Amino acid sequence: MKIIEIKAKEIFTKTKLGADWVVNPYAGCAHQCLYCYAKFIAKWKPVEYGKWGSWVEAKINGPELVKAKKVKGEVFMSSICDAYQPVEKELRLTRRILENMDKNVKLSILTKSDLVLRDIDIFKQFKNIEVGLTINSFTNKAKEFFEPAAIAVEKRIIALQKLKEQGISVYAFVSPIIPGLIHLSDIINKTKNLVNYYWFEFLNLRGAGKEFVEVLQKEFPESYKIVSNATLYQEFIERTTNLINSSHIKIRGIVKH
Repeated sequence: MKIIEIKAKEIFTKTKLGADWVVNPYAGCAHQCLYCYAKFIAKWKPVEYGKWGSWVEAKINGPELVKAKKVKGEVFMSSICDAYQPVEKELRLTRRILENMDKNVKLSILTKSDLVLRDIDIFKQFKNIEVGLTINSFTNKAKEFFEPAAIAVEKRIIALQKLKEQGISVYAFVSPIIPGLIHLSDIINKTKNLVNYYWFEFLNLRGAGKEFVEVLQKEFPESYKIVSNATLYQEFIERTTNLINSSHIKIRGIVKH
């Protein structure tokens, strides 16, 4: 993993991702999720960085930029990285940013890592905070292809439970929903007593990129057949949405792209 240390001009960026501001301690991510929608930013990075998933920019002045900074509205962490990806264990940028952040801000964190448990002590200092884990059903071959460097979903579910036990408001971000690969009833049954609410997101095939499409077509042809056909995919979305809405759970949103 190539770590590029940079100094950012700002750490709070305006966003339309369901919040007012986004904070990215890093740019890039070591989880190497093949479907990652954030990889579009690679086209603005030096070609010598290499392939998405092999490099991370670390905003080493992030803790100083956030200090004494007050913003109005909700802050989301993060959009072009995972704030708790493996490099955070050593660099501790996310932790130091949170230590310096205004504790009155309304903060929402989303991650795929149980490293998030490390910072429960800081989370408790915030007046309004929620922490989400991305949950799906990728195992075996699907996990190897689509989320090779992310921790197992079972560990993410345990993290949700531990956060909830510590009094932190938690949510499950169920994504990406792919026909035949994501088993919603199973996910809901395993998490419904652990989370305050859910977000659901259907796969954005275009946003996932050419390499993902090629792998899906080759390795999971039945799934590809549905998501690549507008009529079949719409029917799948409608059936799945009906299942979600009949599950007697609190739903914050269903993203259909």
